[in-house]
Amino acid sequence: MRKFPAPALELVETMRLAAQGDPARTISFGGAPGSNSHRAAGQFDPDALPLPCHGFNDAIDAVKTGIAGRALIPIENSQHGRVADIHFMLPESGLSIVAEHFIPIHHALMALPGSGELEGVYSHPQALGQSRHFLQERGLVPLAHVDTAGAAAHVAERGDPRFGAIAPAIAAEMYGLEIIENNVEDAADNMTRFVALAPEPLDPPALGDGPLMTTFIFEVKNVPAALYKALGCFATNGVNMTKLESYQRGASFAATMFYADIEGAPGMAGVDVALEELAFHCKRLRMLGSYPQARQRG
Repeated sequence: MRKFPAPALELVETMRLAAQGDPARTISFGGAPGSNSHRAAGQFDPDALPLPCHGFNDAIDAVKTGIAGRALIPIENSQHGRVADIHFMLPESGLSIVAEHFIPIHHALMALPGSGELEGVYSHPQALGQSRHFLQERGLVPLAHVDTAGAAAHVAERGDPRFGAIAPAIAAEMYGLEIIENNVEDAADNMTRFVALAPEPLDPPALGDGPLMTTFIFEVKNVPAALYKALGCFATNGVNMTKLESYQRGASFAATMFYADIEGAPGMAGVDVALEELAFHCKRLRMLGSYPQARQRG
C-alpha cells in the first residue's frame, strides 16, 4: 500500500488494525480518512469496518486478497461524469457489483489556520472539476491529488499557507485545517454513484421482488449497424437501458467497448431474451453483476 500523508497515517493504521480482525465486515475504499468514499462507506453499511486505501486499485486488491469483504468505488458523478479509468478497473478486477449507493457531494475549501490569500488548491480531479467555476472566479490554480481528504492531509503536512484543499468538511477537523468556505461545488444537486464490489455475484432470483439493476460490458461485431441492432434488442423486449458509455480498448481505435446499465436482471423474460439477442451481435459480452436498485431511474 502506498504512503498516505503523515497527518493521516495514525488514523489509517487504527482503521487497518480494526479491519484485520474481521475481514468479512470490512469495506475498502480509495482515499484517506475523511474522504467522500469514507463517508459513503459509513452510510452504505454503518456496521462495516472502513479500510482506507491509497487508490481505487488498492481498494479492489484488498477484496481480491481477502483483506476486505467488499470495496466501495465511485463510478460516476452527476456533474462531472464517470470517474476516470473505472470502466477498465471493473472488468479487469474479476469482482462483481453487488450493490449501488448514492450520496450528495458537498465540498469545502480549507487551509491552514490563519492563511491569507491562496494561490493553489489541491484535490481529486473529480472534486476540482465539480468546483471549476468556483476556482476560476477566484483565480485559484487547481492541483490534482490522489483523493480529497488526502489533499487536506497533504496541505497540513506541507505547512505552506499559500495552498489549500477542497475536501469534505469533516477532513478539516481531522487534519487541523480551517474551513474558508463551505459548499464550493458548482451545482447544489451534486451527486455521486458508488458501486459495491465483492468476489462473488449475487443470484438474481434471490434478490426479491424489488426493482433491480444489471451492469455489463460488450463489444459489437465490426459490421454496419451492429450497435443499432444490439441496442434494438432492449427496445423490442421492453427493457429500459439507463446508461450507455463507450471507451476504447487498446491503441488501434478499432475496438470500442460499451458499458451499460439496464433495469431488471437475468431470470426476467424480457431481460433474458434481450441479452440472448445482444450476444448474437457481440464479439464479447461480460456480466458485471445484478443488484437492488438504490435510486429510482426516470
